[in-house]
Amino acid sequence: MNYTKFERTVIIGARALQLAYGAPPLMKVPEYVSDPLILAEMEFEEGVIPMVVLK
Repeated sequence: MNYTKFERTVIIGARALQLAYGAPPLMKVPEYVSDPLILAEMEFEEGVIPMVVLK
């Protein structure tokens, strides 16, 4: 699905907040990744974030 840059930002930001508060990652985390924002971006690119935008 194509998201606007604003929708993408909200989804990644919300997921990064969840990860920062201790939510388990939804994919195998490489050893070099410790930042929740980077991990959220990786999850978004893989399409594993369980969030949708209702239009």
